[in-house]
Amino acid sequence: MYKNLGRLALLISSLAFSLRSWGQEMAPVSEGEAPSAQQTFSDLRQEAIEELSQLTDLDLGGNSGLRLVTFFVFLLATFVVRKIILGIYNRWFLAFARRTSWTFDDKLIPAMTGPLGAMVYVVGFFISLSVLSLTDGVDVVLLRIFQASTMTVLFWGLLRAVDVMAEVLVDVTKERDMGVYHFIPLIKKTARVFLIVIAAVLVVQNLGYSVGSLLAGMGIGGLAIALAAQESLANFFGSVSIVADRPFKVGDWIQVGSKVDGDVEEIGLRSTKVRTWSKSLMTIPNKVLANEMIENWSRMPKRRVKQYIGVTYSTSPENMEGLVEDIRLLLREDEGVNQEFILVNFTDFGESALQILVYYFTSTTAWLAHMDIRQRINLKIMKAVERRGSSIAFPTRTVHLEASSSANLGD
Repeated sequence: MYKNLGRLALLISSLAFSLRSWGQEMAPVSEGEAPSAQQTFSDLRQEAIEELSQLTDLDLGGNSGLRLVTFFVFLLATFVVRKIILGIYNRWFLAFARRTSWTFDDKLIPAMTGPLGAMVYVVGFFISLSVLSLTDGVDVVLLRIFQASTMTVLFWGLLRAVDVMAEVLVDVTKERDMGVYHFIPLIKKTARVFLIVIAAVLVVQNLGYSVGSLLAGMGIGGLAIALAAQESLANFFGSVSIVADRPFKVGDWIQVGSKVDGDVEEIGLRSTKVRTWSKSLMTIPNKVLANEMIENWSRMPKRRVKQYIGVTYSTSPENMEGLVEDIRLLLREDEGVNQEFILVNFTDFGESALQILVYYFTSTTAWLAHMDIRQRINLKIMKAVERRGSSIAFPTRTVHLEASSSANLGD
């Protein structure tokens, strides 16, 4: 067999050399050289016919030389057919996609170019193999490989379709200002894992293996893997719970217990990443988030301010009443204060001050903007206190001594 393979290789080399020589001989010649060129061409043609006739007599593993030539011709034709099919696909289908108002097909058709080309390769290769004379055992193995390859390419196309669908959904939900778009990457990852697992199971079965028998045969090893996967499954179902309930999204400020406090950066299949205020990155397993109480500060429609203003006891009742009205008025006139609920009242006689309760909400929930509004309101309150002839109190104590005690101290 190896001798015949060497002979075939030598024959192909000879044909290539003959064709090159024929090309050189076919260069423009003068009239005197014409008979010589015709004779050379006739000799080359006769030599090629003889070599082709010898090729058909070759026998490589039960396959004639003609079968082998046909195999290689089909194999080369596969590349040509792939180029033609992809050209037609890209021209016609892309033109059709441009005429539609959808964006899904505009992205899906280019994404399917790779799987389509791979499918042409797979089909062309196995069609080329079909011209060869192979044993029954080899035919069975090749059939299983063909089925597994076809299945792999099909699932590759499905994975590409999932990616495109996720990309389009993100664009649509962002455009419509739907909070669900933050969870689409997580849903995409889940779908990809599911498709990969299904593809692996089908490929293994097509190769002639029983998945159930493999799992049963693993015995103690399978039990160990199942125990090790318990945490992963718990985290996976935790992520499913997060997607279903949507207690937070990427960018939200959340607080979980006493340790987790910061902005959500990423929601994954196993864990969620939170950037704390100290700029450290915390990774929390999703099973923990699914079982803990989550406080989402970003879901506040408005932000509360509750504080007590203490003024000195030298403030007269008239000035106190006027000061309370001044504070109410400045809150009503400030554009950063939510006007649904404002409460300002003189409430308590403190140890060192007369207490005024100031209770309101800022229209924004953003931390920096909220702090700017609080500062502006506090400065206005200070000016109002000053206009009323009062002052902000601070803790003081006045000690009164009796006359006898003073005399004793003087002695």
